[in-house]
Amino acid sequence: MCEPWFFDSHAHYNDRRFQEDQKALLDSMEDHSIGLIMNVGCDLTSSLQSIQLAERYDFIYAAVGSHPDDADHVDQGLIAMYRNLAQKPKVMAIGEIGLDYHYEDVPRAQQQRAFEMQMELARELDLPVIVHEREAHGDALDIVDRYPEVHGVFHCFSGSVELAKELVKRGWYLGFTGVVTFKNARKAVEAAQWAPLDRLLIETDCPYMAPEPFRGRRCDSTMVPKMAEKIAELRGLPVEAVAKATRENAMRLFRIQ
Repeated sequence: MCEPWFFDSHAHYNDRRFQEDQKALLDSMEDHSIGLIMNVGCDLTSSLQSIQLAERYDFIYAAVGSHPDDADHVDQGLIAMYRNLAQKPKVMAIGEIGLDYHYEDVPRAQQQRAFEMQMELARELDLPVIVHEREAHGDALDIVDRYPEVHGVFHCFSGSVELAKELVKRGWYLGFTGVVTFKNARKAVEAAQWAPLDRLLIETDCPYMAPEPFRGRRCDSTMVPKMAEKIAELRGLPVEAVAKATRENAMRLFRIQ
């Protein structure tokens, strides 16, 4: 594949919004210079679907885990299922896991317990994690600090530079979605400008978070170059340099040869 080519480090192609055109869209990825995709689970069903997708497409890899919204289903039985699924050769991470205090559909104590159980699983299996964190900075860092052997990415990063510094200091990566292209995304822009180039990932979180000028539409991996273009602009770099760095970072984090 010719340069630049891109790694979309966070996608959800099992989402119902891709039901009608999933195959046609995924078959077109090479034409759009999308070389690799990490498809991420949010619960048991989507984790199973993520593995099925990864087994059908050479360029797709899978993560398995329960999002904070599914934290009330996380028990030792579900952890045992994730442990077994993680033995599949295309499963490269536990995720997405974490904390979300915006709506608090699941009580905080349950979210924290589910996050810790899945961090423990990642430590046991020596796998990286994909963390969803929203309005829970302090508690998320506290839990991360209990598992210093576990590393990963805080995906869809829109926190402060101060939080970015704390994560990078601990050896973590920061994932930037289309939010970094939004006019009102001051924090994400400042973090993308500050972060070491070897700690950046780009992602779509599709079907969510479409970048400008597609904001409001269904997102897909063909839009991930927009994130690279914006970060390149912010940092005064060629797009090719950002594409190469973020691709190599994701491959290193997820141990993809």
